[in-house]
Amino acid sequence: MKRVLITVLLVLSLFYTGLMACTDILVGKLASVDGSVIVTQTVDGTYDSRILIVPAADHEPGSMTPVWEWIVYADRMPLVQLGEIPQVEHTYQYFLHSYPFGNEKGLLMGETTQGGARATANSPDAIMTIEQLQAFALQRTDNARDAIILMGALAEEYGYRESCNLGECITLADGKEAWMFEIYGVGPLWKPGDGPGAVWAAQRVPDDHISMNGNSSMIGEIDLTTNRPPNVDEDHFLICDNYLDTAIELGLYDPASGEPFVWKYVYGNMKGRWNPRLWRVFDTFNPSGNWPYDKTDDYPFSVKPDNLVSVYDVIDIYRDVMAGTPHDMEANEAWLYTNSRGETVKSGLASPQPGAEFRNLLGIPSVRNIAVQSTSSFFICQTRDWLPPEIGAVVWFGLGNSHKAVVVPLYCATTSVPESWKIVNRSDPKIDRNAAFWAFYSVDRVSGVRYQVMMPLVEAVRKPLQERIYRMQPAVEAAALAMYEVDRDLAVEYLTQYTSSLMLEVEAAYWELLDTLLLKLP
Repeated sequence: MKRVLITVLLVLSLFYTGLMACTDILVGKLASVDGSVIVTQTVDGTYDSRILIVPAADHEPGSMTPVWEWIVYADRMPLVQLGEIPQVEHTYQYFLHSYPFGNEKGLLMGETTQGGARATANSPDAIMTIEQLQAFALQRTDNARDAIILMGALAEEYGYRESCNLGECITLADGKEAWMFEIYGVGPLWKPGDGPGAVWAAQRVPDDHISMNGNSSMIGEIDLTTNRPPNVDEDHFLICDNYLDTAIELGLYDPASGEPFVWKYVYGNMKGRWNPRLWRVFDTFNPSGNWPYDKTDDYPFSVKPDNLVSVYDVIDIYRDVMAGTPHDMEANEAWLYTNSRGETVKSGLASPQPGAEFRNLLGIPSVRNIAVQSTSSFFICQTRDWLPPEIGAVVWFGLGNSHKAVVVPLYCATTSVPESWKIVNRSDPKIDRNAAFWAFYSVDRVSGVRYQVMMPLVEAVRKPLQERIYRMQPAVEAAALAMYEVDRDLAVEYLTQYTSSLMLEVEAAYWELLDTLLLKLP
């Protein structure tokens, strides 16, 4: 019976394409202009976009802590307790979000769903979702390696439970290293006590390289004699003990075939699939590589950029909509028409992010941009080990469509954010002007109605705001460092107030912008 079920799931995997959501980029410290390590995420979809700060805490020896499901939707549905695990004596302060993204020690994270082979579909007895694993790692560890080992161990012991779809990837950065951690289930028949309840592998991005994961497994061939990729040393790779046995048991790999064991083909189901976002990132930062657009399934794990990359370069690519490429939907000739003077002109409706109705009406092929309208939040996490983590670890955080929003620096030691950034209220049939999310979301939706007319108005607000925030950073951080050397708590209070003031400023600017755009509607 078990073999029959596995066979059915394997067949289903041939038709599975995976969720096209969330884009992560990683930058090693020698690939960045200033030695920063960078990891990122777009939270594409209607997920919990609140910023909640869970304070550090001490716990009684021997106590237990709950394991929750539905953290990703906690803004609108109750959490469900799936079990509990032993608590540790001390937990760090961290940011609780749909996908938790940073702690006070400067450990930073992103997430992206990978899909994968259906045979890995989880067991109902598994309890560790990816977002719960992130939360536990941020509570309990202060560096990427320890976080990976902890998440792997918890998933093996308690079973990895998919919360959105099959496999997941976590990108991690501390002050020194950037890592990509990929994880899958071991099939629906797993029970506690049956052995490991997950398969996982993690690869370190070389310090002078960049990488990305846009719902596509990136870890390549595993040499079965060394249990790591060829030419990758032990310092750059971690993997669970059961990865080969599980693949054989699930019918995903046959050692007698003589085929190499390629992780992203075996578990990630990536053979023959393509990813335009992967092409866009590699082509942008390493154009000399001449990357084929339609053959991304055999791209390398990482690549050395042609030029050193700044955090602002990474923020910019999160605004990307394929402009200037053959895949730019705004440039499609279907938007052109002949006006009353006989001139060929572009419609004011032309957009690089057209909805399905426009695409279907005009016959415009859909291309998955890095920036999408369905984004709840996005963040570019930057960490610098020559600064104390209170100052050196900063999350450039934005709400809504990354093509149009402003990002603000959210320092990882921040102790509070404005109330309007702690609520979403999606269930109310009206726009909630007490929730910052709705300012950015509403600007995005209204400006999309007549993009050619309204996007310049958005840029007239977004660009000067963003540039001023960038210009302020050196002075703000110099002042914070001077305070830190005298009084750590004073520096944290200063950065907390600075972040809050920016959040309120950009929120107010976007509410005002919304009113301006509404008057431009036809």
